Amino acid sequence: MSGSVRILGLDPGLQHTGWGLIESSGSRLRHLADGVISTTADLPLAERLSQIYRALRAILDLHQADEAAVEHTYVNKNPGAALKLGQARGVVLLAPSLAGIEVAEYQAMEVKRAVVGTGHADKVQVTDMVRRLLPGAVIRRADAADALAVAICHAHHRGSRMALARMANLAVSQPR
Repeated sequence: MSGSVRILGLDPGLQHTGWGLIESSGSRLRHLADGVISTTADLPLAERLSQIYRALRAILDLHQADEAAVEHTYVNKNPGAALKLGQARGVVLLAPSLAGIEVAEYQAMEVKRAVVGTGHADKVQVTDMVRRLLPGAVIRRADAADALAVAICHAHHRGSRMALARMANLAVSQPR
């Protein structure tokens, strides 16, 4: 697609980090790739974080994303688990940033609202809508579907921001 942008959506997790790459051109979306980065649970935390980073670097190198979007994570009742998830999220934010890629962040309810139309949608509804919005996408894992939903959310928000900027520029350039 000409005038298109490649968006990498990321759903952070220490055990499983979902990723999904789409191409956005105006209001048209196209699925390019998706998957899950899984870490080895019995390794030390630092090595698991390193596994996530190395896998993300390989994905970024292979797919040449223009922008990235990351979902905010829910607060976990277990402080230790929340801290580990936060560290995994830090790696997920860091990898594209170090590659020079702009990173946007979205709340889970914002992602669900953009994809399904309601912020209280369940995982099945999100996955079904991702499949409808990206025909031909074969999504094997919920983590990948969530990551694609983040990318779709970013594409919608990006399009709205660009349209508002164009309108603002028109308003400034027109004489009164």
